[in-house]
Amino acid sequence: MSNTVPAGPEKPFSPSEMDRRGFLKALAALGIITVVPATALAGCAPKDGQSQAAQSESFDLIVVGAGGAGLAAAITARENGVEKILILESEPVNGGNTNFSSSGMNASETKFQKAQSIDDTNELFIDDTYKGGKQLGEMPLIEHLCNNSAEAIEWLEGIGIKLDNITLTAGSTIKRCHRPTDGSAVGKTLVPGLVSELTKQSLKVKNGYQVTDIVMEGGKAVGVKDAGGTVYHATAIVISTGGFGANYDMITKYRPDLKDYVSTNAAGTQGDGMRMAQAAGAELVDMDQIQIHPTVDQGTGSLIAEGIRGGGAILVNVEGNRFIDELKTRDVVSAAELEQPQSFAYVVYDQEVFDKNKDAASYEKAGLSIKADTIEALAEKLGIDPVALVATVNAYNAAASEGAADPFERTQSLKALTIAPFYACKVAPGIHHCMGGIKINTKNEVLDSAGKPLAGLYAAGETTGGIHGANRLGGNAVCDIMVNGRQAGRSAAAYIKG
Repeated sequence: MSNTVPAGPEKPFSPSEMDRRGFLKALAALGIITVVPATALAGCAPKDGQSQAAQSESFDLIVVGAGGAGLAAAITARENGVEKILILESEPVNGGNTNFSSSGMNASETKFQKAQSIDDTNELFIDDTYKGGKQLGEMPLIEHLCNNSAEAIEWLEGIGIKLDNITLTAGSTIKRCHRPTDGSAVGKTLVPGLVSELTKQSLKVKNGYQVTDIVMEGGKAVGVKDAGGTVYHATAIVISTGGFGANYDMITKYRPDLKDYVSTNAAGTQGDGMRMAQAAGAELVDMDQIQIHPTVDQGTGSLIAEGIRGGGAILVNVEGNRFIDELKTRDVVSAAELEQPQSFAYVVYDQEVFDKNKDAASYEKAGLSIKADTIEALAEKLGIDPVALVATVNAYNAAASEGAADPFERTQSLKALTIAPFYACKVAPGIHHCMGGIKINTKNEVLDSAGKPLAGLYAAGETTGGIHGANRLGGNAVCDIMVNGRQAGRSAAAYIKG
């Protein structure tokens, strides 16, 4: 099967075309982000007339990017004895794309799975990830990700972030997507929890600070520089700046077929880390592997969580018909959706699905969902033939509750949609995740074109490539930022200590 996705529907806007402040306000209104004031930090805001030498300051570790991976790296480095840590974030908010994480964190062989009699293995998780990525992912990186996932879940619990509500996401063969106890979007718990731990560890983030270059001397990373020439020296650098899903110039360069898609990404996901690493001598891999997500509101770029479908929701087209097993991988569902009349679909679910997914309430509040007391009334509000939609829901319900064969051979998370009221969200594919990026090894060392580590330089999270191959499974992004953010912190700490 080709990895190329058919051309998408015309997008009303992209985040890059909006005023950034307005974009952030819109996200805050949805409860997706938490605004964090810029923290004054000596040396980070040079005053007029300061000399270059006066502006310079030295640290043990500099973390560039305060998303989930960067926060995990800084906290872990502190736990491993690193004292002087500087965290720089270009945006006025912490968390980056982690703020948008909705479904949860994939992990295998966890104590929470065992307590719920979910018989999962690391080997099965590895196999799902490799196959989900169309066999393009690098096996050592996949094995490292999956084998260390349970430890990351326990580490999170140890700092007050408990992810014990387990659901299924597309592409996984078993329930392993860990969410907060109340079923809320994982990012809304993860980011505040990590920031709280940051404070406990006496670490601070300098927000609104743009790094432009990694400073290299003698083949080693020794600091970072901004556009004004200010240099901050460090023994080790961790790059955790995310992907480039909000940079339409880069999207057009690597995937021109996606240039007209709306993006779910935070405004700061501009590919800065990839550019800086490449300029420092790093190799970039799989840069054309950009994932589109099938359930995105086209007016706002808001993601309708995969956990809604994992909880039992269905997709129907404008004629009221289902057209695919809703839990196939994101690329497959997206391609099928684009083949439908007018290239969009509706996610349809009932009150029970609504109650088990806390994000559903935010969709209703933001006007992203339509609500009705009956399926017939819902169809009328959507402009769909009520007879067709009722027939579609009845056929699905028969498969879910009566053991009938599902028309699209769906076997996972079938749930009869019978509890009124009923809901629908209009969706189409949107740019969601960059699988490509900086080449790393299992120590999260940044590698050059010969596969040799660039001394003192580490990377973690969506800014890296090679793990997810041609398609990322839902729930694997949070696993990636936690497992590899922590590994980058550990590796940097070991390098600093010599």
